[in-house]
Amino acid sequence: MTGKLKNDCFALPVGTYWTPVSDALAHLQSSLSVVVGRETIETAHARGRVIADDVLAQRSHPPRANSAVDGYGLAWDCLSETENRIPIVGGRAAAGADFDGSVPFGSACRILTGAAIPNGVDTVILQEDVDVEEDTIVFNGRGKKYANKRNAGEDVNAGDPIFAQGHKITPADMALLAATGVSTLPVFKRLTVAILSTGDELVDDANDPRENAIVDANRPMLKSMFEQFGCAVVDLGISADNREAVRSCLDKGAKQADLIVTTGGASAGDEDHISALLNDTGSMALWRIAIKPGRPLALAFWDGVPVFGLPGNPVAAFVCSLVFARPTVMQMSGQGWNAPRGFMVAAGFEKSKKEGRSEYLRARLDGDQVEVFASEGSGRISGLSWANGLVELDAPARDIEKGDLVRFIPFTAFGL
Repeated sequence: MTGKLKNDCFALPVGTYWTPVSDALAHLQSSLSVVVGRETIETAHARGRVIADDVLAQRSHPPRANSAVDGYGLAWDCLSETENRIPIVGGRAAAGADFDGSVPFGSACRILTGAAIPNGVDTVILQEDVDVEEDTIVFNGRGKKYANKRNAGEDVNAGDPIFAQGHKITPADMALLAATGVSTLPVFKRLTVAILSTGDELVDDANDPRENAIVDANRPMLKSMFEQFGCAVVDLGISADNREAVRSCLDKGAKQADLIVTTGGASAGDEDHISALLNDTGSMALWRIAIKPGRPLALAFWDGVPVFGLPGNPVAAFVCSLVFARPTVMQMSGQGWNAPRGFMVAAGFEKSKKEGRSEYLRARLDGDQVEVFASEGSGRISGLSWANGLVELDAPARDIEKGDLVRFIPFTAFGL
């Protein structure tokens, strides 16, 4: 089913203050649903799209029995356990050029890889296993019946399910779709995400003459991330710290997108106009997540469209996007909830972790151990480029020594 989310879906239980990451994710999973519609597209344009209904093979693969090797086709029952001398009939079977007629019992035909198995043939003898003497092949033993023969439908039969609803099409999937004759696909429409940065200090031009100008790093980062998540992106630009300017941007986003993602202005300060405006809607939920790096997430609705307010710090925005925004857009776009897969690896670092918050450290897998970025400062953007994943440390206090096992989640597990 598709449609609008409920305005109260972001409401946490009364009394919740610092919410564990696992509880926040469980609440999002149970509250979110698919919001995009469906369409039918040509399979040639299906890469990266999400299947809206189960897909069935339209033809078998392979469509006919064929040879897996270059060799000689014959009937296995004509062979002896000792020396075999089998005459070769004229003609040959090649891919796209069938053998003309049937192969008589006790004879063999030349057959090439991919060629349809002729009538009278059930086994193919590899050409390297025989000697050819004029018009006769000579070899010892019978080998296995049906050797080097691929049966029709051995891979997939016509009518077999090949992809389930929610599957995201990969380049490898394009081969299977083509081979099984699927020319059109039912897919979910792309989730459209509008991205907005706020702050008087932000600029797009690094040559801006103002001494207090800061180049907006969040929008380029988030635009790229959400595009890799499979979303269409609307760039709402940078809004000044002005309530009416922010309101105008949110209005624009609500008209064009299924989800609005903002960075900055979501706390309770004098210039935090995002939170002030969202509070006016009555749907604002400020989630205080026990996570580092990160600050409260602002979750709300603007004119019926969900708003995801991320921290303004680029490192915190990056981590919170991976941990919270990615599964959110997957759920809303029809892919279903999908937690990233990590694995345990030896720590190449030492750390004394305090109790109370889950921590996500910028990390790089190097051989059989993982290193972490030299500084945990959330203003060090260079650590995001240095890293190829995150080390996840759960809430309990822990002293980590070199060689201890820690959970590493590669960026590829997040779809990056």
